[in-house]
Order: sequence, then C-alpha cells, then structure tokens
Amino acid sequence: MDKSLQIGRETVVGGEPDLLVSVDVGAALLGMSVASFWRRVADGTIPEPLKLGRLSRWPRSELIAVIENAKAARASGGRHE
Repeated sequence: MDKSLQIGRETVVGGEPDLLVSVDVGAALLGMSVASFWRRVADGTIPEPLKLGRLSRWPRSELIAVIENAKAARASGGRHE
C-alpha cells in the first residue's frame, strides 16, 4: 500500500525514518496556516527549523512529537513541553 501524501507540489512519503518537511507541509500536517505555524515556532510550541542554506526544514518526527505532546497534555489536563 502506498503511504504517500500529496500536499501542494510536494509528496510526503510514509515510512521514511525522519523526512525533512517544509513549512507548508508542516503547517498542513498540524492543520494550521503557515502564519500560525511560524507563531508556534516563535512561542516555542514547535521547534526551530534546521537551516539548509536559506531553506528551513523540520524533521517530521519533531512535528509528530508536537502532536503527541498535545495529546498527552489533553489527556492529563495539563500542559506538556
């Protein structure tokens, strides 16, 4: 079964250990606008990007960790970092 996800012009392929994703893909993964994504980076909710020259990229595993932390915080009724 193909586990790829088409987002805009980019294809995110499932099963890769730590794919680097752009701000557009990261925002789509988290279900928010690009502007909201950058606000969450500024407030520390989302980690700073890796810089590759002028490119900003996030390891997909770090964005999945943001989701898992939010789920844990919801389950415990508190805030997890």
